[in-house]
Amino acid sequence: MYSDVVELFKTSGTTNSPTLLVSYGRPFGENFFYATENAHDDETLNVFAPADYLDARTRRRGPGGGGSPGDAGWLLEEEHVFPRHAEFVKKMLEGDARVGVGSHGQLQGLGYHWELWAMAAGGASNYDMLRSATILGAEAIGFGDQLGTIERNKFADIVILNSNPLDDLRNTADILYVMKDGRLYNGMTLDEVYPVARPFQRKGPVEGSARDAPAGIGKVGNVRR
Repeated sequence: MYSDVVELFKTSGTTNSPTLLVSYGRPFGENFFYATENAHDDETLNVFAPADYLDARTRRRGPGGGGSPGDAGWLLEEEHVFPRHAEFVKKMLEGDARVGVGSHGQLQGLGYHWELWAMAAGGASNYDMLRSATILGAEAIGFGDQLGTIERNKFADIVILNSNPLDDLRNTADILYVMKDGRLYNGMTLDEVYPVARPFQRKGPVEGSARDAPAGIGKVGNVRR
């Protein structure tokens, strides 16, 4: 990406969401993570994802397996183009242009983290990538005054991690707690911790209004127990 394009994004205030998990011109970026990460046995995914959904996407890849959109079942790592595509992310952020994170819905739960890590493959700093995942994304969808940073008069929507993503960006997936509108949930189970301790409701919402339901979630079907 040339400097004039970076300046155009900066001047216009347009946010770029690269979606590197779907990298046209070469194998999809998601295939790199399916090959190098054990998504099938991911502990958190196995709590929340239906078994057939997870099996179809993680046991095999390629046009003949699981309905995968990928164009190859096996390839050399050097065949991936997303690290080169990600170089413009670094140029954009260092040039004060706006970049957001969007995972294209490729794998619910981990897909957003994979996209964030793929975007960092071009050399952007962990700090800039966290800005893209938080305040820049919130501002891109018009909610920068409500979300994206921890400050007075904003919603208390917070992810609390076990380890520091500034040290290693992959620590974004090492989740301890999730806070949604001031309610604190266990990151592994979504059991509510505060202000009322109660288990995550798998078969239906808790008694009372929808506002009282943990994370606003009602029914989850066919999950691994």
